[in-house]
Amino acid sequence: MTAVDTRSQVGALIRKDLRAVRRSKAIVWPMVIVPSFLLVALPAGMAWFARSQPSPDLSTLLDRLPGNLGRGIAGLPAREQMLVLVNGHLLLPLFIVVPLMVSAVLAADAFAGEKERRTLETLLHLPIDESRLYVAKLLVAFVPSIALSWIGFVAFALVSNIIAWPVMHRVFVPTGGWLVVIGWVTPAVGALGLGIMVRISSRSETTQEANQLGGAVIMPLIIASVGQATGLLLIDAAAVWAIGAVIWLAAFWLIRGGMRRFTRDSVASRL
Repeated sequence: MTAVDTRSQVGALIRKDLRAVRRSKAIVWPMVIVPSFLLVALPAGMAWFARSQPSPDLSTLLDRLPGNLGRGIAGLPAREQMLVLVNGHLLLPLFIVVPLMVSAVLAADAFAGEKERRTLETLLHLPIDESRLYVAKLLVAFVPSIALSWIGFVAFALVSNIIAWPVMHRVFVPTGGWLVVIGWVTPAVGALGLGIMVRISSRSETTQEANQLGGAVIMPLIIASVGQATGLLLIDAAAVWAIGAVIWLAAFWLIRGGMRRFTRDSVASRL
């Protein structure tokens, strides 16, 4: 089989799975509503609230913030402080949570959904390498989750800057630190969660079971990510690149291990 034929088969599998996703309202609606609320509606509401406040006194709060974050914001005009604190820093964890959530939903459907639709046996008989079949399932979950995250980030930046313009009179998001986190760390965290969820999906009987089992594993990862995400803006770019590289290595280790264990026989034995 030539490389062109292999790519064609992988592409056909991805298109087939994306069509199945589009037909499933249980998957599509959460993928649209949750990111729209978290990445657009919530930041818009927070920006509007912060803009409407009559120069609140944030000195006590800023004194408790770690590193130079508090001092940097304290040096801004009083009306800008709330906007920069909330939309410029505190909402960053949302861009870690969203790709984790979306990729988890799609990955849970990767194999468990095929079992529910009774199409897995046909899939396993396709003349395609097991590793490429595994990669196709990964890409179906990974690409939409990162695309939604990046589209949401553009919408977030536009909404935040437009609403805050009467106060800020400048573009205040994204900063260089945001771009490194969104472009490098966020996909790495998404891939890490994906490596876990695809393994769970291949061992689950239904999508619901995969989501329940995956939730128990992904939730600590979400909590840890949220707890550390804002801190990424307080360190230099080289350290952020290094952290992202470590997460990518962990993700590749999980994915590679899952690929090695993935065989037609092992999946078929759970039909």
